[in-house]
Amino acid sequence: MKILVVDDEQDIKALFEQRFRREIREGAFSFAFCFSGEEALTFLQEHPSEAVLILSDINMPGMSGLELLRRIREDKPEPPPFIVMITAYGDPEKQEEAMRLGANDFLNKPLDFSTLKQKLTLLP
Repeated sequence: MKILVVDDEQDIKALFEQRFRREIREGAFSFAFCFSGEEALTFLQEHPSEAVLILSDINMPGMSGLELLRRIREDKPEPPPFIVMITAYGDPEKQEEAMRLGANDFLNKPLDFSTLKQKLTLLP
């Protein structure tokens, strides 16, 4: 499963690679990392239908994760990616807005990687 992680924090790449080391080695997951919403849109245009799951931070400079979500859902890529929004704030308004814009799920930071892995194994 190809997963696109979108987060402005540069250290997120090393964190995911460490936490998913075994799954990456076994070929269960492969990751791509973008550090802005704009970069993620470019990646998705250059690699159509490659990312089946997108994990996106909500609060990023420039294009927010909510704007990225809106743009992806408007573009209607096939197959539609499963999109999980991530935020450091347990903000019910942002969660509501994310769900209204088409998010499939919502996670809070700091990420609980065991919960994330469990959710990922349930995906088709």
